[in-house]
Amino acid sequence: MSPPLLKLGAVLSTMAMISNWMSQTLPSLVGLNTTRITTSDTLTQISPKEGWQVYSSAQDPDGRCICTVVAPEQNLCSRDAKSRQLRQLLEKVQNMSQSIEVLNLRTQRDFQYVLKMETQMKGLKAKFRQIEDDRKTLMTKHFQELKEKMDELLPLIPVLEQYKTDAKLITQFKEEIRNLSVVLTGIQEEIGAYDYEELHQRVVNLETRLRDCMKKLTCGKLMKITGPITVKISGTRFGAWMTDPLASEKNNRVWYMDSYTNNKIVREYKSIADFVSGAESRTYNLPFKWAGTNHVVYNGSLYFNKYQSNIIIKYSFDTGRVLAQRSLEYAGFHNVYPYTWGGFSDIDLMADEIGLWAVYATNQNAGNIVISQLNQDTLEVLKSWSTGYPKRSAGESFMICGTLYVTNSHLTGAKVYYSYSTKTSTYEYTDIPFHNQYFHISMLDYNARDRALYAWNNGHQVLFNVTLFHIIKTEDDT
Repeated sequence: MSPPLLKLGAVLSTMAMISNWMSQTLPSLVGLNTTRITTSDTLTQISPKEGWQVYSSAQDPDGRCICTVVAPEQNLCSRDAKSRQLRQLLEKVQNMSQSIEVLNLRTQRDFQYVLKMETQMKGLKAKFRQIEDDRKTLMTKHFQELKEKMDELLPLIPVLEQYKTDAKLITQFKEEIRNLSVVLTGIQEEIGAYDYEELHQRVVNLETRLRDCMKKLTCGKLMKITGPITVKISGTRFGAWMTDPLASEKNNRVWYMDSYTNNKIVREYKSIADFVSGAESRTYNLPFKWAGTNHVVYNGSLYFNKYQSNIIIKYSFDTGRVLAQRSLEYAGFHNVYPYTWGGFSDIDLMADEIGLWAVYATNQNAGNIVISQLNQDTLEVLKSWSTGYPKRSAGESFMICGTLYVTNSHLTGAKVYYSYSTKTSTYEYTDIPFHNQYFHISMLDYNARDRALYAWNNGHQVLFNVTLFHIIKTEDDT
């Protein structure tokens, strides 16, 4: 791409991104494409919202504007072949709009051009209204659908107005849309005299270019937690359940570990649906009992804390053998430095987009949290960070993109209260509430593939959705 790469900030709704291109939606994770989870004990339904909505807008410390725009779902008619063709075209235009929303979050340089574009689009809307009154031709229906799609582009105007850099590239995108608008205006004036295939190809080409830019999304910062979705009610008050963040899209195996001590049995399910129904596919008898509930499955292996020790075990599900074990130097264990709920939760193993982590406390750090990045093969500590947050005051914690997020409690009123960035070695106090529906959380871990938090809440296995702030990376960031 000849123009310089974009450098812009944006707040995205992760679920909105997942629902189009990025990854699986949270409801599809639980095995239901209709965003509905049904068990014998619970029923959860998530309904789409109608219309464009601006979630928030703000300015970061570098002066970049951020904005979250959530796009609606559409229910289009499909009475004939031509309608289906246009519907497919319009769905791509909608996806294109959502991508431009992220890409164009920082422009004001072409303000006058944007105003002209807005006027042109509003004029097009008025002309479409004239066509609405004409019920004498079969083409009216098609133009009504196109008009609705153009209406959906209007909320992009405030985003484009804030775009401050790389005017040449954004001008190209605006020119593409402007030309499409001209074509549609011409179609309106001379109904039926247009080349559908050529128009379709131009939309596809623009979408491809935008997809290339979307691949430049970097790691995100936690902005919001929503939910939970209750997947199942089972087991004791304490436990852990998880999927592998490095598994393929078709591999949705679930692992289930009940209780925080005196147990060595791991249960495996082929999918979330099997987990909900109780259709167990395999059990593993570990060579050692585990301590706590802070285990993690990563790249086909289970990592857990050996009971009454600060030893970390790597166990392969494929071979049924221990591949590695290593003592975590100076780490407290057996309720010396647990989370507030106890349960031998001294050592918390977790994974994120960057890799494998251990969170614990030591006497050398006065009982405050220590974060260590681990080699996933040898369990060697690659680097450690000492924080000033007392581990006994933490309810639970999880890592996202190299940042540790700590909750203030495991009980009612819990919220993400503190975060520590390993990239900058700095901390900040936060205020991100979430709904502790069953009042006692004993496990809370982030899964980078699903963009979700897995939790064990008083015998309930639940999922939380997360909203992340993203930055488009440039060549200077690599």
